[in-house]
Amino acid sequence: MKPALTSAATPELAILDARELTSDPEREAGFAGSAHRILADLVGGGAALGWVEPPSRDEVAELLGRVVTAARSGDAGLRAAYLGRRLVGLGYWIRYSRPTHRPHADLEKIAVDAASHGRGTGRALTAALIADAREAGIEVLTLDARGDNSGALHLYRSLGFTEYGRLPDFVAVGEHRYDKVFCMLDFRRRG
Repeated sequence: MKPALTSAATPELAILDARELTSDPEREAGFAGSAHRILADLVGGGAALGWVEPPSRDEVAELLGRVVTAARSGDAGLRAAYLGRRLVGLGYWIRYSRPTHRPHADLEKIAVDAASHGRGTGRALTAALIADAREAGIEVLTLDARGDNSGALHLYRSLGFTEYGRLPDFVAVGEHRYDKVFCMLDFRRRG
C-alpha cells in the first residue's frame, strides 16, 4: 500500500484577499517583488496587460500600493493566488472614481505566472474577484481585453461577462493593431 501524498508534497492553491495577504508579514513583504516578476515576465512574452515594455519594480509596487489602499476602504478588490508560499497569480478590480459611476467597478488586471497557465488559477482568481465585487455592492463589473486574447475572452464569457462594444484596431503594440473589447457583468439583472 502506497503512503498518501501530503499537502506539503502537492501544495493547494490558495486565493487570498487583500486583508489575508497583508496580515501575513512574510507574504506582504514579498508580494510586490513576486508580482513584478510575474507581470514583467508576462509582458516580456507579449501578454496583453496594458504595458508594451515590462513594468519596473517601482511601478508595480506603486500600483499595488494604490490597490491595497483602495481595497482597505472598500473601493477595490485584490486577490493573490499562492501555491504554498509562491505567488502564482494576482488580479484586482477598482471602483470607478467619477461620482456618477461609483456603483460600478472595472476588473483591471488578471495575471497568472506562465508556468501555472491551464491549471484553473485565472478562473479561480476571476471568480473570487466577481464574488468580492458582488459582495461589495458593485452593480456592473466591466473589463476590457485585447481582441487577440482569446483565452481570456473565453474565460470571461464562461463566467458570465458579455461583450458590449469593440474598438477596431485601437490597441497599438509597435506596428501591430488589435481590437479593444469591452465586456460587462451586470449584477442588477435578476435571473
